[in-house]
Amino acid sequence: MPSTVIRSFSYDPANAELLIVFQSGRKYVYCDVPEEIYTTMKAAFAKGEFFNRHVRDHYSFRRIEAEQGEG
Repeated sequence: MPSTVIRSFSYDPANAELLIVFQSGRKYVYCDVPEEIYTTMKAAFAKGEFFNRHVRDHYSFRRIEAEQGEG
């Protein structure tokens, strides 16, 4: 099911970082996220709901500013 909140997400296992791109275009990297969280999120029916319950407010994060030429 397409998410109304999350455009895309990916995981960097070497750094245990979860990259979330929201529908607004804003990008955030969540740190020290176990790979199991990413795997479970991939399988979740409602990605936004999973994010809100299991990632948001559970892991530290940083915003990635838009690169030159991005909207």
